[in-house]
Amino acid sequence: MTRPLRLVAVSGGLQRPSKAAALAEHLMDLIADEVLCEQRLVELGQLAPQLAGAVWRSQLPETVERELAAVEQADIVVVTTPVYRGSYTGLFKHFFDFIHQDALIDKPVLLAATGGSERHALMIDHQLRPLFSFFQARTLPLGVYATDKDFLDYRLQDEALLQRAALAVQRALPLIGLTRHARPATTQELAAA
Repeated sequence: MTRPLRLVAVSGGLQRPSKAAALAEHLMDLIADEVLCEQRLVELGQLAPQLAGAVWRSQLPETVERELAAVEQADIVVVTTPVYRGSYTGLFKHFFDFIHQDALIDKPVLLAATGGSERHALMIDHQLRPLFSFFQARTLPLGVYATDKDFLDYRLQDEALLQRAALAVQRALPLIGLTRHARPATTQELAAA
């Protein structure tokens, strides 16, 4: 029996409700419609007080450590962040500063961002893609960028954006499929074999 893939989304949104979190949940649901997976959403806005002042991972409380471990152990990662001054939020970067530099090697990562206008759309390729290239992750071919007008009550409502999100996931499926075949078996799977 094949175990579900671990799908973890990280939302850099600082408030709740958050458009970044809504976009992350939408993308996770699209992936889950195609691939058997367990979903988990990490909302950095909720972790902010616990991340503040920490310079070393050993200084972080257990709640943050669990979320870092979830990202490191994920089979697929979705990242979303609001654009802040032309880039991802400082909290988003601070969180990923604690991720082990080898933890995301060859993992598929779907990049997404939200912003007030279209003028920040290239942030995905100019900011997020280089960050995850450092981790040697497999950044997926299409990123998804949403503006304020694409949402209604924190739900995606723009048809063109919905189609782009669906296309991003469809183009990601071959790489996600490789993940299933490349990942080592867990202890429980080995025992069951």
